[in-house]
Amino acid sequence: MAVAQAQHSLAEVVKLLAAQGKSVRFDIHPIAGRLLGHMNVLLAEANMPYDIVLEMDEINDDMPDTDAILVIGANDIVNPAALEDPGRPIAGMPVIEVWESGTAIEMKRGITISYAGVDNPLFYKDNTQMPLGDAKTNVDAILQGLR
Repeated sequence: MAVAQAQHSLAEVVKLLAAQGKSVRFDIHPIAGRLLGHMNVLLAEANMPYDIVLEMDEINDDMPDTDAILVIGANDIVNPAALEDPGRPIAGMPVIEVWESGTAIEMKRGITISYAGVDNPLFYKDNTQMPLGDAKTNVDAILQGLR
């Protein structure tokens, strides 16, 4: 989200969904971004209401009842292998369990291995969609579709 500067378009998506009566919430992994709190700053810059930003354990509990998840640029922090494969370097790392939702929309510039050097099985799950490319361009397309 930071590199693409997608936060303002994302704020517009949130406004449109909220106006339609949809529940929208954010989860920011504790290590997301280039610095601790980086994603929080981007959301604040876009005037996102902070009361819709939840802790990871709050969001993970609700994943099975969540229709769709929009993941912007994450890899290791949404990797099911952290929980499912004890032989992986990220084994045991807390992750956002987006694969438990109805649909996970993973926006990345490309399918590559992560900082930890591992593949992400999320990318190949049946309930995952991956519009590759610039996150702002993809969020803008969602925004246009909602309008």
